[in-house]
Amino acid sequence: MGPRHVHGTFNDGDRLGQTRVDLLHLLEDLRDAYPGSLEETILTELVANALDSGATRIAVEADAEAAALTVRDDGKGMTRHDLSRFHDLATTSKRRGRGIGFAGVGIKLALLACDEALTESMRGKSHIATSWRLASRQRAPWNWVPPPGLVTEQGTAVRLRLTNPLSELLDPGYVEATLLRQFEPLFNPFFDRVLAEFYPHAIRFEINGRAIDPREAAGAQSGERSPIAVRVGRKRKPTAIGWLARSLDPLPDDNQGVAISTLGKVIKRGWDWLGVTPAAPAHVHGLIEAPPLAETLTLNKADFIRSGQRGATYLAYRKAIQEAVSEQLAHWGDIRDVGADRRRKTRPIERDMEAVLVDLSDAFPLLATLVERRSGGQRRLPLGSPSPHAGDWSPAAALEASASGTADDASPDARSETGGSGAEAGTGATSRSSTDGGPSEATPPGLPGAPGPRRPGRYGLEIRFADRPDDPELGRLVESTVWVNEAHPAWRRAVRARAEGYHIALSVAMALAPLAVEPVNAHAFITTFLDRWGREEMNGTGAGRRRGVRTGGRR
Repeated sequence: MGPRHVHGTFNDGDRLGQTRVDLLHLLEDLRDAYPGSLEETILTELVANALDSGATRIAVEADAEAAALTVRDDGKGMTRHDLSRFHDLATTSKRRGRGIGFAGVGIKLALLACDEALTESMRGKSHIATSWRLASRQRAPWNWVPPPGLVTEQGTAVRLRLTNPLSELLDPGYVEATLLRQFEPLFNPFFDRVLAEFYPHAIRFEINGRAIDPREAAGAQSGERSPIAVRVGRKRKPTAIGWLARSLDPLPDDNQGVAISTLGKVIKRGWDWLGVTPAAPAHVHGLIEAPPLAETLTLNKADFIRSGQRGATYLAYRKAIQEAVSEQLAHWGDIRDVGADRRRKTRPIERDMEAVLVDLSDAFPLLATLVERRSGGQRRLPLGSPSPHAGDWSPAAALEASASGTADDASPDARSETGGSGAEAGTGATSRSSTDGGPSEATPPGLPGAPGPRRPGRYGLEIRFADRPDDPELGRLVESTVWVNEAHPAWRRAVRARAEGYHIALSVAMALAPLAVEPVNAHAFITTFLDRWGREEMNGTGAGRRRGVRTGGRR
């Protein structure tokens, strides 16, 4: 039984037009949507789909002699109907937030790198197999074939006969390094606390018959390490946990910064996504596992959504992680004040925008992730001084204490973090790292030293400027920063007219509209935003007016 084909011809011979799809171009576009190499994406997605199937054992075999890569799992397997739909490029039975693999994209992208992709699956009495290949730009035929015996019990196996006999997928060392990097939380028992709900049984990874020891893989990490517990809203129990570590020696470029993962799969890595950079970025790295962020993954599961309700969830977690990471960096004395001149120039305008957002956050709740609301002024984080109990410490003990909400919850700093306004309680974030028992006070030589006084922390809306001549947008929202396009003709005209303030307000309103409302209501939101901004200026309450900052017109 072969695949079904749709013909553009009636029985009476009348010819109809046909929709022709350039499959090769479609697959290449799909490949380009992923940040890593094609080989890395293929392997990662094949393993992610195995995890989504409930597998507890995933075996990878790299056979350089046969130029074949095989990935087997003991998951729930597929029925004949499931395997048939598996070959449809635009079909998936997965629900958002329930998995980390995307519509079998691993095997679909493998069509770009192999001569044949064979899939065998067993579920109950159903034991089936198919063979698939990319025959031309418009054709990717598949056929039912006799099962070759890759699966002997319930589960699924995928065997790729690779076109390039020197492909990295045929190197067991590359396969192991990729798995350890892309699924790091699954190899570290430290993360069992938050992952046990999704993976109740330990997952065993094998490469060419050799099991990867999770504890050995976790122990391979070096450097001074401190745990991080992240709380969103008023929750006492951490919904995301991780660690931050620093090393005496510079780290490889691809290992620097903080990685964020969900359901065991690393989605992003580095410093740019977090918006926090230490004084010694080449010496610091970390990993945060946040299972709830699975709900906010983009369609291809390779990034996070930044708009709507899901975008607000992501921004709330990002803010919480920023606080936790900055708190630990401050404890180490590893804080860098970047762009002090820029901050002095843009901060008055940001205060104006924040005042508007505070007023609008009740009508547009999703804006609360960009607002710091606190009576008495700017929020300050309890940075610097170590806990008086910072002596005997271990990651497990620290997280155990944080989960049970012991002693530190009674501290003034802890009360201030959880005692915010009602709007903040829903989407704001609190976090601890050193306050949950405190990391060691010892400072390795060659790294920033002892903690200093408390420093103000700010994680609300930021305004920055970028030169993007090919971008038609006035501004873009990236994480919690609005980037104003200085190359836009409207900005240049605003500068000549001394109306930069109004232009920035309009840019902010247009950039925030996709986060705040549905597209059909964007115009109404922008009008409301500008009306509130204008009223504030007319009443003389704006931060810009108080400080004599140009906000529009000649003064």
